[in-house]
Amino acid sequence: MRKTRLHRGTGRAGAVGALVAATLIAGTVVAPAAGAVPAATSQGQGRDREARGVEIAAARAARAGVDWRDCPADWNLPRPIQCGWVTVPVDYARPDGRQIDLAVDRVAATGTKAERQGALVYNPGGPGGSGLRFPTRVTGKNAVWANAAKAYDFVGFDPRGVGKSAPISCADPQEFAQAPKPDPVPASEADKRAQRQRARAYAEGCQERSGDLLPYLTTPNSARDLDVIRAALGERKLNFLGVSYGTYLGAVYGTLFPGHVRRMVVDSVVNPSREKIWYQANLDQNVAFETRWKDWQDWVAAHDATFHLGTTRAQVQQHWLTLRATAAKEPLGGVVGPSELIDFFQSAPYYDSAWVPVATVFSRYVAGDTQALIDAAAPDPTDTAGNAAAENGNAVYTAVECTDAKWPTNWRTWDRDTTRLHRDHPFMTWANTWMNLPCATWPAKQQNPLDVKSGKGLPPVLIVQAERDAATPYAGALALHQRFKGSRLITERNAGSHGVTGLVNPCVNDRVDTYLLTGRVDARDVTCAPHATPKP
Repeated sequence: MRKTRLHRGTGRAGAVGALVAATLIAGTVVAPAAGAVPAATSQGQGRDREARGVEIAAARAARAGVDWRDCPADWNLPRPIQCGWVTVPVDYARPDGRQIDLAVDRVAATGTKAERQGALVYNPGGPGGSGLRFPTRVTGKNAVWANAAKAYDFVGFDPRGVGKSAPISCADPQEFAQAPKPDPVPASEADKRAQRQRARAYAEGCQERSGDLLPYLTTPNSARDLDVIRAALGERKLNFLGVSYGTYLGAVYGTLFPGHVRRMVVDSVVNPSREKIWYQANLDQNVAFETRWKDWQDWVAAHDATFHLGTTRAQVQQHWLTLRATAAKEPLGGVVGPSELIDFFQSAPYYDSAWVPVATVFSRYVAGDTQALIDAAAPDPTDTAGNAAAENGNAVYTAVECTDAKWPTNWRTWDRDTTRLHRDHPFMTWANTWMNLPCATWPAKQQNPLDVKSGKGLPPVLIVQAERDAATPYAGALALHQRFKGSRLITERNAGSHGVTGLVNPCVNDRVDTYLLTGRVDARDVTCAPHATPKP
């Protein structure tokens, strides 16, 4: 599972699913200073048991702090990154009940003492992504983040259920990695029945292996965890950077704890509408993925002199259909079928950085080099650590989305919606359905999504979004912008890479730096030209 993806994975559920010229405007709005007094702990929720539980857990964490030490060798985090733990209750309604430890890490701000503004906490997405690599943006001297690194300690963490933080599992990792998996596009009703059984079995596996945690793996609980981490760090207010699903985590945090937010950047936004979380959001993805898949094909066709895959989108698509049909008839190397192909090729609609590598492997296959594609798309049964991480990421993705909201339980609803969308958007639609279908028979109680909105004390939030993002369609950024009063939206026009803030685009980068360093945002929303298109 890619850390910044809204979702991705393979498993017993069946297939990979899925889960973008500068206008300069004068004038600024300023976010509150670091020393402002936080407002009430939760807005619009009343002083319910969870709110009181957060206050208790945060007070304990503030007293305990974090015992920072050199990171364990097998975490593969270079010095001077330090690691530690923050203890949180499994159930915030019972703050004295069962506790779990969340893994956190940090690297100190690189600037002077006078330049330091606190900690910047990061979530890369998922649900199920680990944030522990975030401090390596400093140790690796990532130029895009050099200015922010002077002012902030970069802090990463594994959310509950993820990685080092009470990890859950829904299947044996080595079985999870086995290939080939069934073709996600069903050829018959029997194929659908088989996939439905796989989805049900996956949900049952989650209950069997991790049932004690499933009811508590929700975005609101992760937002509560985030507030406890804030307290453990000694921060009166939170500075937060969330990408992909991390934007929804940030949106929920901003709703529950508006007075605890100092600076918040959300990049590639999940639509926070209660009507979208999560069933409709996945249907919307299917349309957006098809659009971005076509963008990539147009780019490949424009570079036919390099890739020799055709001079038109239709010609590139025909090569794809031929490859897919070949793998469906007889998996390449016995292990790469249509499911594995989607797992590999979906990187191109996700990230521009994958355009050249994916096109290169595709080109080599069409030229006769089948092994290059097998090497790129087949799972590695010897990579037990990687397989365990992938299985865990998929398990958390499923658990959080299935528990966050109510999903259709009638198969006819899924079948009708998927069949309709597949006609014009075939690249991801069925694969996405099978990945999410465990939610139809989910064993834990499903919640009602939070009504995301502004509350007293919420400062201007900076929203960054590519116009043609596949994983988190642009409408999500508009929806959050409407809900968070005073927020500002930076749109990267005619671009679609998922995760904008890490790309080189001065129109975006300079504004993110200005916001993080000063709290200022433009007086109006801004449209930026796209970052540089990849070159073969």
